[in-house]
Amino acid sequence: MIDFVHTSSARFATRLAFFAAGFAMACCAPMVPYIKSNVGVDEGQFGFLLLCLGLGSLIAMPATGIISARRGARPMVMLGGIGLFLFLPILAAATSPFLLGIALFLFGASLGTLDVAMNIHGAEVEGRERRPLMSSFHALFSVGGLFGAGFMTVLLSLNVPLVLSASAGAVLVAMATFVAGPRLLHAKTGEPEPLIMPRGIVWLLALLSAIAFLTEGAVLDWGALLIIDRQLAPTENAGIGYILFSIAMVFARLAGGMIVQRFGELRVLVYGGVAIIFGIVIILTSPWHPIALFGFFVIGLGAANLVPILFSAAGRQKKMPAGLALASVTTIGYAGILMGPVLVGVAAKATDLLTAFWLVAFLTALIPLAARFVARI
Repeated sequence: MIDFVHTSSARFATRLAFFAAGFAMACCAPMVPYIKSNVGVDEGQFGFLLLCLGLGSLIAMPATGIISARRGARPMVMLGGIGLFLFLPILAAATSPFLLGIALFLFGASLGTLDVAMNIHGAEVEGRERRPLMSSFHALFSVGGLFGAGFMTVLLSLNVPLVLSASAGAVLVAMATFVAGPRLLHAKTGEPEPLIMPRGIVWLLALLSAIAFLTEGAVLDWGALLIIDRQLAPTENAGIGYILFSIAMVFARLAGGMIVQRFGELRVLVYGGVAIIFGIVIILTSPWHPIALFGFFVIGLGAANLVPILFSAAGRQKKMPAGLALASVTTIGYAGILMGPVLVGVAAKATDLLTAFWLVAFLTALIPLAARFVARI
């Protein structure tokens, strides 16, 4: 039996869940140089350690989808939020690669659990209200990212110890989770559909989504180190890049519907991909530090509305059922944000971090090149 909750409360709870996920994830960005120094590894080794985060998420995501389909998303939203609260301080406290790998795996599993569950819950709230809400939910993820990066950067700039800073961030995540909990829908959504492989255009949409998410993952996990390598800011302020990126994402996502309606999907995909490339070029080449840092803002503007357009196209295509297509594109897309930073680390180890970001720009060029195929769907 469905336990109905006022959808206004459920909508608020969903936004809190998205905020908490973005906040917890962004707290990691300013912490990366400190965590890397604590365990004493180089870029290549750190990249492989980040693989543990990706593995944790990729293992948790399918399981969360199955459980949420059978028992509702609420318990999985709570489980993911509690996991982020527990494991964020452990990331900061790890002093060996082994312990950091375990902490990254558990943190990644918690993040993957919350990510899938909050999207399922958001889709259910959207269905009950019969109006588009997902863009606003994802905007709250970006708002959480902005506040998380800013919160952690301020604490570290004030020389608050890393573990204490992470613990303060974890407490805020726990508060958001427990405020959201009673307001989440208690609903059984039915048996899960059988999983099938993506087909036709869905593969292209999934690949482009993975590239778009890879850009966000590269900025999150490597942006601070890139700033330090280019000597654009001191270590304690290295999270400024992700803050600028998040500010741009928030404004561009909040205006996303109007932007797509005004310019059309084709132009937004083309201009968005070009903006990402241009932003990376500015960061890597500008001799003026403020201009170089502004490149992170440009990347955020370009990346903000790419994934919503690709998800929308997945829902419109006719090669496979819309629900399965969206599931495929979402899973493979999120693999980009989780596995992409590992590839950046490998490339940085083989060459250097600047070259690795040039490769990110090269991959991003596939989005404007393939935009016409997406716009035809």
